[in-house]
Amino acid sequence: MLDSVLPPHLVPDGWTSATLALAMAVFLLAGLIKGIAGAGLPTVALALLALAIDIKAAIALLIVPALVTNIWQGLTGGAFAPIARRLAPMLLASVIGIWLGVEILAVGDAKVLAGILGVILLFYAAYSLATPQIPPPSPRLELWLSAPVGLTTGILFGFTGSFLVPGVLYMQALGFKRDHFVQAMGIAFSFSTFVLWMFLAGNGLFSVQLGAVSASVCVPALIGMVIGQKLRKGMSEALFRRAFFITLLGLSLYIVARAFL
Repeated sequence: MLDSVLPPHLVPDGWTSATLALAMAVFLLAGLIKGIAGAGLPTVALALLALAIDIKAAIALLIVPALVTNIWQGLTGGAFAPIARRLAPMLLASVIGIWLGVEILAVGDAKVLAGILGVILLFYAAYSLATPQIPPPSPRLELWLSAPVGLTTGILFGFTGSFLVPGVLYMQALGFKRDHFVQAMGIAFSFSTFVLWMFLAGNGLFSVQLGAVSASVCVPALIGMVIGQKLRKGMSEALFRRAFFITLLGLSLYIVARAFL
């Protein structure tokens, strides 16, 4: 299977046909969830890949499918310019944070980093299940909060690949309408993933081989996203939301236990 998808010189060291099949299946599922919910591709992909491969490689695999699906999502919704302006302070501050986070990733212990990812996902899933909606900040408070939230989110994103805490929680509180919130996530994820790609490459964490695999898993991710967008119309958002976060809670508990116990 490897030979039919990638030439031998583009296969990462230690990878087998089973590893590639797992990566494709993971991104198909992650794309499906992103199509339904507007988010979740990095979350699901990292949570599952971290069970089987090094987290540094898992984060690198996110780059191409995350860029492609998020650019598509960010350009759909009809409010690109006003959303981008509103998110600009947070996203600009996240650049410094991502740089710091990737520096941590480059020298950090992969097992410990996977455990930190698990803790972040655990917090996000538990908080989201318990809190239907975060109270929106006042415009004055939003002005002061955006940069610190961006910096903190960037650091965590840089060494875990997860933009959820506090980034998505903060964007939820901004009170976007549903379609505009989905578009806001696409804009934020596109920008931060591009910055992450630059810093990963600069630190030697995005090899040609991992880039080739990342491009190949883009296909199942897009297929899953298209299917998910169609399913979104007929699915109860409340039911899906609950099932998604309960599943994420279980995965994060397993990742934490595997890393620290």
